[in-house]
Amino acid sequence: MHRITFIGGGNMARSLVGGLISKGTEASAIAIAEPRPEARQALEHDFGVTTFAEGMKAVDGAEIVVLAVKPQVLPGVCGDLAEIIARDKPLVVSIAAGIRTDQLERWLGDTPAIVRCMPNTPSLIGAGATGLFANAQVSDKQKQQAEDLLETAGLTAWIEDESQIDTVTGISGSAPAYYFLMVEALEDAAVARGLPRETARKLAAQTCMGAGRMMVEGNESPDALRKRVTSPNGTTQAALESFAADGLRQIVARAVDACATRGAELASDND
Repeated sequence: MHRITFIGGGNMARSLVGGLISKGTEASAIAIAEPRPEARQALEHDFGVTTFAEGMKAVDGAEIVVLAVKPQVLPGVCGDLAEIIARDKPLVVSIAAGIRTDQLERWLGDTPAIVRCMPNTPSLIGAGATGLFANAQVSDKQKQQAEDLLETAGLTAWIEDESQIDTVTGISGSAPAYYFLMVEALEDAAVARGLPRETARKLAAQTCMGAGRMMVEGNESPDALRKRVTSPNGTTQAALESFAADGLRQIVARAVDACATRGAELASDND
């Protein structure tokens, strides 16, 4: 891949940089703009990349610019970079939650090529799931560049309708927290029945990981896998009937709706 600049050197940027380098991108092809001196020093030490205190210097000559800063500071960051991005016309990749492409177009001006992404925290260990949306200015080559970049952190999926990014937030962007909560609940339930907490946590976490791998690495649907482990009148059926009685599917649907609605509200807050 050609020269890539990250604006922001936080955890998500670090995961992508590490993935790029592990898959053959030269450290010399990567620049990072990061205002904190100690963070710049750590990035240079860990990855051998070039760092800058200012975004404008880092972006000069880049073919891909990754916006990896907090949403609330993005308008100011875009204002600082607008002139040089209009001049060089790099692909702009945004991983800022709740920021729409039309907002980025307004802040950057001159209708830049933008790919909006919704990654999740498992990207930090190369097991992420990222939804991507491209505006009309993004070429096929640039779409491939964005895909190559985000695939260093895990699975990617293109979204045709940007409004559906909020749904992606609900089922993958924020969803790791749902699974953490489920493991917490399983752990607490086991402890209440006398199992040591450390043992309960290990068993619940490993079960969550194993079930996920069965879905990702196999070719069966979740429905088929669930039925395979559910013997008639057995222990699993008793648990599933309890979930159904408490309205688990409705609870999940309401949670996803709440998450997606909040994502849309965050975008509106920045209008």
